[in-house]
Amino acid sequence: MSTDLRRAALHVTSAGAAFALMGAFAKTAAQLGLSNVLLVFARNLISVLVLAPLLLRAGSDAFRTQRFGGHLWRAGFGLLGMYTLYYAISHLTLAEALLLNYSSPLFIPFIAWLVLRERPPALLIPASLLGLAGVALIVKPAALGLSLASLVGAASGVFAACAMVSLRRISDTEPPMRVVFYFGAVGLVISAIPLYWHWQPLGWRELGVLLGTGLFATLGQLQLTRAYACAPAARVGAMGYSAVLFAGLLGWLIWGETPDGWSLLGAVLVIGTCVLAGWQPAPRAPANRAPISPEDAGS
Repeated sequence: MSTDLRRAALHVTSAGAAFALMGAFAKTAAQLGLSNVLLVFARNLISVLVLAPLLLRAGSDAFRTQRFGGHLWRAGFGLLGMYTLYYAISHLTLAEALLLNYSSPLFIPFIAWLVLRERPPALLIPASLLGLAGVALIVKPAALGLSLASLVGAASGVFAACAMVSLRRISDTEPPMRVVFYFGAVGLVISAIPLYWHWQPLGWRELGVLLGTGLFATLGQLQLTRAYACAPAARVGAMGYSAVLFAGLLGWLIWGETPDGWSLLGAVLVIGTCVLAGWQPAPRAPANRAPISPEDAGS
């Protein structure tokens, strides 16, 4: 596969902007009183409506899979990650909520070691522990006040890591577009169940916010997939943290959100160790393995 870092940077930066805008729309949805249940359902519905025509162009074979059980596991963890992420977005600053979700690479080595028996490189364990200390610095100021939101935000990173490990188990045969589509399709069916008890009347403003959340989430996934086609995963993952910077800018411009010193230090530790984790050698993967990223896991 040829490497085009300039094009990869363009795609991943636009993906980061899209995910930050998704978070801004999700935060606005919470301020309008829309429930997480409705938000997750709408996000999956829009994803399926956008991705289904793209797959149809490739023919019916693009939908065929013999790994549906794997897609179920991946979608289940991804949905938990999505519910917890949107809850955190509604209660924390936008940048902190996204950063806690993006901390998932810190948990992956331990989960993959437990589930897949993939022993991580020696350097990765102390690096991940240092990154987890960064998570603690972000969560700590709110956690001292027994804030549920900060703990839920950290849990979104754990669920995203579980989803990515589940993805690793099926990505040897499942191409990226199929993986993303089945995540949306399975998520749509599952998230429709609680909607029976949480349906809300919607005006044009509410519909616009839901549409914005789903469209920017799907756009971010598509742009990220293009980025992984242009450059190695480690370099794309390092650039992916632009989403946190965009989220911080949007949070400051729209809601006047500013992080404290401890959160900034925690952000440096988390991003630094996640980038280091991405550059560590991993078990050799087939060429068609789907990209593994927090966004694919359930943003």
